[in-house]
Amino acid sequence: MIITRSPLRISLGGGGTDLPSYYLNYGGFLIAAAIDKYVYITLHQTFVEELIIKYSSLEKVKDIDAIQHPIIRESLKYVEIKAPHLEISSMADIPAGTGLGSSGSFTTALLKNLHMFKKNLIHPKELAEQACYIELERLAEPIGKQDQYIAAYGGLTCFEFLPDGSVNAFPLKIDKETLYSLEDNLLLFFTGYSRSASSLLKEQDDKTKDKDPAIIEYLHFIKKLGWESKKALESGNLIKFSKLMDEHWQYKKSCSQKMSNKKINQWYEIALKNGALGGKLIGAGGGGFLMFYAQDKVQLRRTMCGLGLQEVRFRFDFEGTKLITQS
Repeated sequence: MIITRSPLRISLGGGGTDLPSYYLNYGGFLIAAAIDKYVYITLHQTFVEELIIKYSSLEKVKDIDAIQHPIIRESLKYVEIKAPHLEISSMADIPAGTGLGSSGSFTTALLKNLHMFKKNLIHPKELAEQACYIELERLAEPIGKQDQYIAAYGGLTCFEFLPDGSVNAFPLKIDKETLYSLEDNLLLFFTGYSRSASSLLKEQDDKTKDKDPAIIEYLHFIKKLGWESKKALESGNLIKFSKLMDEHWQYKKSCSQKMSNKKINQWYEIALKNGALGGKLIGAGGGGFLMFYAQDKVQLRRTMCGLGLQEVRFRFDFEGTKLITQS
């Protein structure tokens, strides 16, 4: 049996500039943080000559081409898995469609598992590249590369997406006091709304490909905020960072009605009056988690929980995608 895991993530600045339709022309930049909420993949060999695939559905097939789950099917083909006596199961601490990058985490955990099955060593950079290839190239998903890279690397990491297609990854240089303050005062609350990131990102992707002036200006601005967030975090100015998050969210909402809804807007405004300095909706928008930097986390927790929002407490993950056990 082989068990691997990949962390989910939160975005700290610049999210959205990792789509190829943007960075291949202008270059992208973002900061992401892996958190200790995970996607797990379990694989073991069975006696029956069939492939058993367990996720939110159950599949039993004789051939890889018959697998309905696209990421599992294409990953098995890519790694050239031939054995028909396999059972693959997935579990997650937080469900998909909540803005924490679960698809990228799923793909990196799966590929890591399959490489361990074939006794292949793989570097985080190569793992991220392969996961991006599966999702963006083989499956033609209109998504970015942030999720796969932060899942593979872990930590609080900066990513530059260059016009030649390459990606530079380097750690965010913050001191321990800032790290602990950030970890203690960033709070996540689930809105109760789930959505598909692909449908939201497709609109942005299509407009970027068409060189829509408004979306290009928006992404230029978000990238600028990403660099400013890096500067604020590395200088320990968490109040400035929280204000940049708010600026990002206000600008993001103004660009599309799909980014938020009346209820989410109400929760956000209430949070700012009850202990939050700034925040945003994590992910592509439309639902998922509200993240706030809290000046008074006791009051913020009491207020948001009183409104019926569930908090998910977390710490940062510095291990990235890893093998849990192999026997």
